[in-house]
Amino acid sequence: MRILSGVKPTGRPHLGNYFGAIRQFVDLQNKGKGYYFVADLHALDEIRDSARLRQLSLDVTIDYLAFGLDPEKAVIWRQSDVPETSELQWILGSVTPMALLQRGHAYKDAVAKDKLIDFGLFAYPVLMAADILLYLPDGVPVGKDQIQHIEITRDIATKFNQTYCPDFDPQTGEGGVLKLPEGITLDDTAIVPGTDGQKMSKSYGNTIAPFDDDKPLKKSVMRVVTDSTALEDPKDPDTCNVYALLKLFLTPDELADVRKQYEAGGVGYGHFKTLLLDKIHETFDEMREKRRMFENDPAQVEKILADGTQRARETASQVLGDVKKACGLS
Repeated sequence: MRILSGVKPTGRPHLGNYFGAIRQFVDLQNKGKGYYFVADLHALDEIRDSARLRQLSLDVTIDYLAFGLDPEKAVIWRQSDVPETSELQWILGSVTPMALLQRGHAYKDAVAKDKLIDFGLFAYPVLMAADILLYLPDGVPVGKDQIQHIEITRDIATKFNQTYCPDFDPQTGEGGVLKLPEGITLDDTAIVPGTDGQKMSKSYGNTIAPFDDDKPLKKSVMRVVTDSTALEDPKDPDTCNVYALLKLFLTPDELADVRKQYEAGGVGYGHFKTLLLDKIHETFDEMREKRRMFENDPAQVEKILADGTQRARETASQVLGDVKKACGLS
């Protein structure tokens, strides 16, 4: 089984990234072949500082390794180091209907907010399709809110196969040059709430980043929004952002005990935030130390990336060759 996914290097990874996707990357590398990339081309629509983008891309690689990705089991590379990606994007774009891209969540959100829309934002799903289809994956671990990207990727692959592959059967997905991937999600943790109760996202500024230094990490946990229920009064755990985050870390028995504390009253939200901070440290401190080790040895990280690029291009060049042959470019 071949698994593929990537992370956009626009800031430090947060709990939503970890529980919604990266934790799955680590688990799945033991069940098949893992292909995981740093999506620096995608970051160009947000990061316009070259030095910052280079550093963020290196940081994401270090984060991957700290979280537990093993370069002996998984292929890890920078997206821009594989030029086949951009070439496939253009080829796929030539068969992608404009109406399909107009249905994209990011595009519709930008229109609703009257944001400036450039080609990078509009064509984002085509680049994502190229990222995926270039490696013939069986599954793509994504957050629950990103399933649309997989659906669009399948639509683009189907359109290409129908256009250029006479033996393609859209019902079975067989007979085409491009494989139709499946999305993989964890329903219980795929959407992680941020400090303000919205979906945790760098763009909302509501993240908790487990690799932050101690003081900013504590500050982000303590700013999780709660209601104004008095300390002595019972509290509703099912409407509490802190409880929603605690569910990611606690065992069923621990969670049942915390629920009783909420419902009994006499305990303030500060207590539950402190418990959340303790659980974050308990879960991530070993990874934090591993991250510091790689941070102090960037040459080793670059070597891992160079090896991953070579391995990624072996697959990418073969797939792109088949695509170009199918549509008459070779």
